[in-house]
Amino acid sequence: MYRTISPCCLALFALQCSQPVSDTRAADEAAIRKADMNWAKTVNAKQIDAFVGFVLDSAVVLGPNAPITIGKEAIRGMFAAAFAMPGYSCKWQPAKVEVARPGDLGYSRGTYELSINDARGNPITDRGKYATMWKKQADGIWKVALDMFNTDLPAPSSK
Repeated sequence: MYRTISPCCLALFALQCSQPVSDTRAADEAAIRKADMNWAKTVNAKQIDAFVGFVLDSAVVLGPNAPITIGKEAIRGMFAAAFAMPGYSCKWQPAKVEVARPGDLGYSRGTYELSINDARGNPITDRGKYATMWKKQADGIWKVALDMFNTDLPAPSSK
């Protein structure tokens, strides 16, 4: 048995489908930039709970000279160890933020400066770049899904 669809229902359906989806990318980009900068503040303050509050439970970190780090608790351990290093300081600044349509994924990229003390207590500074993928949650909050960073400094000489 076939049911017919009234022309009125078809017209409403077609009208609904033709409505443009609102483009919230500018607002989303501003929200990611703000989240990225607030995330950086948690690092400078060495607030590990606040820091991991920015990452998804399934987040991934691709750090230099280290295996892949998967999951919020593994990321907590990685950064808690970093925060405990003598002289640890890290700051970064997003240079570019972009959100893909339909507005649930975006990225930030920029530069960082990291300092720690060597075994003698002398400061060592690293400078590099990062890229972070952000995922918008159902409540509108942006969380880190993937973070990758690496140095701009040349590799140490093998001599």
